[in-house]
Amino acid sequence: MTVSTAIARLNAADPDFARHLDHLLSWESVSDDAVNQRVLDIIKAVRERGDAALVEFTQRFDGVDAKSIDDLILGRERLELALTRITPGQREALEKAANRVRMYHERQKQDSWQYTEADGTVLGQKVTPLDRAGLYVPGGKASYPSSVLMNAIPAKVAGVAEVVMVVPTPRGEVNELVLAAACIAGVDRVFTVGGAQAVAALAYGTESVPQVDKIVGPGNIYVATAKRHVFGQVGIDMIAGPSEILVVCDGQTDPDWIAMDLFSQAEHDEDAQAILVSPDAAFLDRVAASIDKLLPTMERAGIIEKSINGRGALIQVRDMQQAMEVANRIAPEHLELSVADPQAWLPHIRHAGAIFMGRHTSEALGDYCAGPNHVLPTSGTARFSSPLGVYDFQKRSSIIFCSEQGASELGHTASVLARGESLTAHARSAEYRILTQEKGN
Repeated sequence: MTVSTAIARLNAADPDFARHLDHLLSWESVSDDAVNQRVLDIIKAVRERGDAALVEFTQRFDGVDAKSIDDLILGRERLELALTRITPGQREALEKAANRVRMYHERQKQDSWQYTEADGTVLGQKVTPLDRAGLYVPGGKASYPSSVLMNAIPAKVAGVAEVVMVVPTPRGEVNELVLAAACIAGVDRVFTVGGAQAVAALAYGTESVPQVDKIVGPGNIYVATAKRHVFGQVGIDMIAGPSEILVVCDGQTDPDWIAMDLFSQAEHDEDAQAILVSPDAAFLDRVAASIDKLLPTMERAGIIEKSINGRGALIQVRDMQQAMEVANRIAPEHLELSVADPQAWLPHIRHAGAIFMGRHTSEALGDYCAGPNHVLPTSGTARFSSPLGVYDFQKRSSIIFCSEQGASELGHTASVLARGESLTAHARSAEYRILTQEKGN
């Protein structure tokens, strides 16, 4: 196959740079009216007909010859069998990655807390795990066992009692690595259903699929659209866009390394985005040459070519300070600081899903086994969003206990504010607790 790249070249000194950058970054979901209506119809059918609808849709969309819902349930023993079907090397890698992910996320656990004021009033926060979480996992050849670890382990660390996984098996194709990852991560139940119907089942429950409190995990446009529609009935992690990488380099890293780092995201799909920012114009030329040299050697060369040509860019900036400004403007999912002293530049970064420090820290390490979560905000949402973590599977309840004296003192303040809002019952409710001697003062 013949492949060639014509990656965009931008210069921050260009008067039209901001406009060109905005155009490069723009991405819209393809969830059109037809997709929306189809998803709504599927959700309605699952709500009305439960398991029967799941069986019907799985037969129709996945080509699975399921006679009943029992054919779509995998027990714990099947997950344990998967551990014996993968290679020893694969099992060792999964277990090592799982241990690192678990250790990292253990540090994120939040505990309940309280404090007591001088008059005996107690204020605090009670942290409680969700009862049940749903994990959507893409199926077939486009399966990612690493995503099972990244989604299920934080839930278990948070204390979620039950993690329910849904994974399609198109034409009966089962990915043993995914099932093995589910076993290692502690997934409790697995249903071999996918698409919008799986999301609906998790959100509303069926005779066999339990209703969950939150749905996490990536999926296609039908899955993403369904997650939008069920949000509010259940929580969701995010509506993720295409994968992204932004590399900021001072020009001293091996250009082949940088080219391959760009490829590592471009190979996900044609809409993925790979951008390099550097103040060194000659280095950008060397990376462009590395891209052309290495692209024909890649198994997914066609996908990388379309991604690089369609949404990739090499951006020249004035200096490293301007590189930081461009990075914050992009707010990337993955940011590599491939520079001599990344720690010195870290305080300048305000918006990024994950920051990979130094020349030796490839983004791929974060995808699989470094420890931090690889479920990250995309499409600029790192401006206000964070990686998936233990905190996504915990909820917080406020604690308020007023002593007699505390209720009396606060009652005065509440009364004034409530009457200012013309909410008399609020005011009188607070006033009833004001001590008699204070009322007379």
